[in-house]
Amino acid sequence: MSTLTTCRPRTRYCAVALLGLSSGLPLSLSSSTLQAWFTEDNIGIIVLGFLNIVGLSYVLKWLWAPLLDRLTLSFLGRRKSWIISMQLALIGVLWCMSYLQPSQHPYLLMGLGAILAFFSATQDIAVDAYRAEILQVKERGLGSALNVTGYRLALLIAGAMALLLADHIGWDYTYKIMAGILLFCSVLTFFTPEPCVLVQPASLKEAFFGPLQDFFARPNAFALIFVVILYKLGEAYALSLTTPFLLRGLSFSLTEVALLNKVIGLGSMILGGISGGLWMMRLGLFRSLFVFGILAALTNILFVILAIVGKNMILAGIVIFFENFCSGMSSTAFVAFLMALCNPKFTAMQYACLSAVASIGRVVIGSTSGILVHYLGWTNFYWLSTLICVPGLYLLWYSHDMVCFKEPEGTLEGV
Repeated sequence: MSTLTTCRPRTRYCAVALLGLSSGLPLSLSSSTLQAWFTEDNIGIIVLGFLNIVGLSYVLKWLWAPLLDRLTLSFLGRRKSWIISMQLALIGVLWCMSYLQPSQHPYLLMGLGAILAFFSATQDIAVDAYRAEILQVKERGLGSALNVTGYRLALLIAGAMALLLADHIGWDYTYKIMAGILLFCSVLTFFTPEPCVLVQPASLKEAFFGPLQDFFARPNAFALIFVVILYKLGEAYALSLTTPFLLRGLSFSLTEVALLNKVIGLGSMILGGISGGLWMMRLGLFRSLFVFGILAALTNILFVILAIVGKNMILAGIVIFFENFCSGMSSTAFVAFLMALCNPKFTAMQYACLSAVASIGRVVIGSTSGILVHYLGWTNFYWLSTLICVPGLYLLWYSHDMVCFKEPEGTLEGV
């Protein structure tokens, strides 16, 4: 029997908000927070840059996404069985990581971070599909907003709160506490409703090749892929080493970084996301992508100014605020763009593929940021990150006649 028609809208809203929280927690713990841990243990800048490769699973998750459409792991249902299984696996990995130190076990800790990212990426696939299936059409706007709010709250907990805890009780207890929070999420997830059972692919071949055949049948498929990769590339460079820049480049303390990069940064990103959504109602999808992309590129120059001035709490707060505010605006338009590219028949698999392609800049290309800082210095690095934004914006403008920019609900939008 479908739970979609028997549970209240409030229940569905709470479920997607909870799963947003569960998705966001392991992301920071395998990326920026882990990076801060390595930085505090005096690990070299080149190794810090390559820590970005730990999140490679977010790029490759489309490879096993068909399994989540085809297989059910337990009596809990196709979506919940995968979500809870991944939550329990994440708890185990976090607990193991809490017993290690970067200075003594750097590669083992990096390996566990990669495993953490794998389980996290798998959970994200299931959560994205769950959200698409549990919400009715009229509930998707508020449901998506609540999911993102839960996700951002998780980044605050696993970011700012984790840094504050590490500054006072150490990294080992911090990671244990994060595992405990995730355990609480898994208990609550058990009581969430399972989406109605949709028709499952008849085979893994159909689950894998059907969405791909649909996407690449479009004459502009490769243009779309390059837009997805390049649009956020300059931002990926600028944000990839923000924590080491504040800690090592400007000599801020962990507590100061928690306030700047986590509290102010995430708060302004949420505010920017809301503002971006409101402006999109007036500008439309293409104009929003282009204008917000330009603003995000220009804010990279603020990091150049901060690198020249040096440690200054007020200036750093202003830079972090505007960088994340504009990033939130561009991210809102970018997510709407990815949704618009999905055929409703293959939303789960195609969104997994597109979001994985979008992660290439952050994970693979962004991993070279440490090398660039080592040889260019912080000032020239941020100048370069600004220039890297240009190809993506140019391709977006060049391809806007080839790309069908449409609203997430499937209605065409004139550009």
